[in-house]
Amino acid sequence: MDTAPLYMDTGGAVGVQLPTLGAANTMRDAKLTQTVSAPSKEVHVEDFLSRYSTAVRSGERVSFGTYFNAFPASYWRRWTTVQDIRLSVSTSGTGTVIVYKSNARGALQRVDSVRVDGEAVSNFDLSLKPFGDGGWYWFDLLAGSTPLVLNEAEWQSEGETKTPGAITLEITTLNKTDFCINNLRLLAENPQALEHVKELILVDQGSQKVADAEGFAEVAEALAGKLRIINQDNLGGSGGFARGMYEAVENGSDYALLMDDDVVVEPESIIRLLTFADLCKTPTIVGGHMFDLYNRTVLHTFGEIVNPYSFQPDLPSGDMTLGHDFVGSNLRHTGWMHRRVDVDYNGWWMCMIPTKVIREVGLSLPVFIKWDDAEYGLRAKAAGFPTVSMPGSAVWHVSWIDKDDLVGWQAYFHARNRFIAALIHSPYEFGGKVVRQSYAYDVKHLVSMQYATAQGRIMALRDLLAGPDQLHDLLPGKLPEIRTMMNGYSDSQFSSDPDSYPAPKMDKPPKHGQGVTPPSYVGLLPWAAKTVVRQLSAPVSETAKERPQANVPHQDNRWWRMSQYDSAVVSNAEGTGASWYKRDPKQLRRMMAESAKLHAALLKDWQRLSTQYKNALAEITSIAAWEKTFAAHSEKNEN
Repeated sequence: MDTAPLYMDTGGAVGVQLPTLGAANTMRDAKLTQTVSAPSKEVHVEDFLSRYSTAVRSGERVSFGTYFNAFPASYWRRWTTVQDIRLSVSTSGTGTVIVYKSNARGALQRVDSVRVDGEAVSNFDLSLKPFGDGGWYWFDLLAGSTPLVLNEAEWQSEGETKTPGAITLEITTLNKTDFCINNLRLLAENPQALEHVKELILVDQGSQKVADAEGFAEVAEALAGKLRIINQDNLGGSGGFARGMYEAVENGSDYALLMDDDVVVEPESIIRLLTFADLCKTPTIVGGHMFDLYNRTVLHTFGEIVNPYSFQPDLPSGDMTLGHDFVGSNLRHTGWMHRRVDVDYNGWWMCMIPTKVIREVGLSLPVFIKWDDAEYGLRAKAAGFPTVSMPGSAVWHVSWIDKDDLVGWQAYFHARNRFIAALIHSPYEFGGKVVRQSYAYDVKHLVSMQYATAQGRIMALRDLLAGPDQLHDLLPGKLPEIRTMMNGYSDSQFSSDPDSYPAPKMDKPPKHGQGVTPPSYVGLLPWAAKTVVRQLSAPVSETAKERPQANVPHQDNRWWRMSQYDSAVVSNAEGTGASWYKRDPKQLRRMMAESAKLHAALLKDWQRLSTQYKNALAEITSIAAWEKTFAAHSEKNEN
């Protein structure tokens, strides 16, 4: 029931209100205002009659202008051969079916309506011509003096009947057996979603094998022979997903559908991705959106691009928001969601890639984790294959709200893989601002006493400068090497017991009783310079060597705050423990000098390295190269 707002909306039929024509001259630059939505009536579980059927109580209204039930007309107009659609609504009872559409600005427009009585099928033929920049279709049901039952409804397209493409659905997992069993069971319970799935492959890279988990035998039997497990060493997400791509090509599938293990899938999404992809004008990567598994009406993002100058993931437009909650603002009241969003890539929590694309541009980069999906989208785009993040298709994924993967072992992969992608795809001569921004990150980590993280980033630069030929060899062993390195730094050693560290004590009370405050924007540079000089040269307080000066919650772990301490106990993002950060000027001087040297070398050799990585791309992402890696790190007997 917590996902009901994604399927049905019981509020009034109002949408984004635009300035009137008479006021247009004075309001030309005004932002769109949003109406206050009419109060939604309570949704009753007994009204849901089946997965495709629901009852509308007498005198009440239900709108299907929702994330999972509205029709994203602009996406179909832009990317597919479909020019017209038909909405077919089967009902029982007395009432009215009303069809609406929106434009790219989110303004609601009534299209058509029909009175129904008894058993009825209402058909509406609708054009996609007005949806060049955005817009949706949807319908509302208004019950009369008796309840009105929606038996089923379909968005249909006209065209020659052809056999739908075959899918290899691949899930990469690492010790998440409960999630995997639940997802396999969910898929088995929705056979219509698996109708065109040729093979369901589980690439198990963990030590806790899914095949040994309770309930596996029953769910494997329910999947009627479609399930195959491949056990291989931990080659990261890129190694697991590359295996899925490889197997899809090998078994003759038309598509490889990649999914994370820590998700709950909306099974209908598989059908929608396939239908859309089959009707695309050119081979197209089609991905689903990601909702928060623990706050199920919250959408992570509607689409992502890679900012070419900073070479970081970014939102396509300034009015989009991360973490949009449909309870606070439903589809009809969220203006920016009606504009079509064109993306560079789709996250591999759920992403379907045509095997034609795989054969032409290759498999994933061998980069273990991070940037594999973004780089692949950019590579495919350069080869003429677009990516579409398809509204109405989604999974619920474990949120990143309690993670900070820029600190810790993942920092190595963030730094190295971002640079690799930039060397291959950046349109700027020296990668835009990626090099100087990376050095600034190192300085922030170092003055924050995050020496393990900084050392991981230094290791990343060393491996980057060594060239692309070693990437496959680094896959299985780099993570253990990083974990071993981090064991030597106190800032990466965690304790779950708050009493395992001494109570904090400062030698001097905070100035004016205010503690550490952020520098002003105007005075930031001189303040930062003074801070770095102090960190490099000032001796560490003797008291701070024996006990921390403060306990710092994770949300307060900011470089400008941490740089003012000689030691502090800092909580981790998950809230499961804390570590003792200790300032070490000698360590700081060594790491800062090495980071500066490596960044200078990277900047000096940028063009040579860019050419080197571009020339190696076809080989290191080839089926032949990955075959060797799979052979060396897979069990011979697969289930």
